Amino acid sequence: MIIDSHQHFWHFDPVRDSWITDEMQAIRQDFLPEDLLPVYRENGIDACVAVQAAQSEEETRFLLRLAEEHDFIKGVVGWIDLLAPDVEERLAHFSQYKKLKGFRHIVQAEPEGFMLQEAFLHGIGKLEKFGYTYDIVIYPNQLDDAIALVKQFPDQKFVLDHIAKPYIRQGIIYPWDEKIRALARFDNIYCKVSGLVTEADHKSWKEADIKPYLDVVFDAFGSYRLLFGSDWPVCLLAADYARTKAVVTHYLQDRLFAQENEVWYQNAVDVYNLEL
Repeated sequence: MIIDSHQHFWHFDPVRDSWITDEMQAIRQDFLPEDLLPVYRENGIDACVAVQAAQSEEETRFLLRLAEEHDFIKGVVGWIDLLAPDVEERLAHFSQYKKLKGFRHIVQAEPEGFMLQEAFLHGIGKLEKFGYTYDIVIYPNQLDDAIALVKQFPDQKFVLDHIAKPYIRQGIIYPWDEKIRALARFDNIYCKVSGLVTEADHKSWKEADIKPYLDVVFDAFGSYRLLFGSDWPVCLLAADYARTKAVVTHYLQDRLFAQENEVWYQNAVDVYNLEL
């Protein structure tokens, strides 16, 4: 079995989705379950977790509707205003949806310190009561904040998206590598092996460019806290689905990884409490 722990759906809106610039023509269009399902069939993917791409409760409801209509969507990571004074009431409202597994805020677009402000910490502190995960999507300069956040909530499950978007294109690995190892010392955080090809050079990347970064996360987190994710359709900026998946397939083969089922599906089931 293979579970794609990180992919997106959207009806493209040039205003709302302004992050999808004119240079990203490959993804300036709608991407929906009927577009993804044939891709999954071609690549042997059994199920997925749909992750928010817009910062609104409307986005969360949109993904939940898709999950109700398509059984292969086993979980949703939505968005909620974690800074809001009524965050607990909103969490209680959403707790009626069985496929809602956690939340995410696109912190990479925020200034350093965003995750450590009092209102945000208050919101994070309410997630455990409802059994929700929190996905951390950041750039390397925000890893110190992530370490401080995860340390404050030892009983909260966190998931680091896209291995914190290291500078693969530039070949820069330090100090990202040291901070990843520091973050991985906390056993309440998992890490998605996702979003790698888009951090490399879109036109000329090779698997060898990505391998040093995979070495770091596999050594730091071990097989029992890593999850495969495609980041479809964003990955299409640099590779099709088959080539995106092959990066992980070939890496696991080269390392003769005995616990590869944990990376392909078991860790996703565990961290997101998926019902298959």
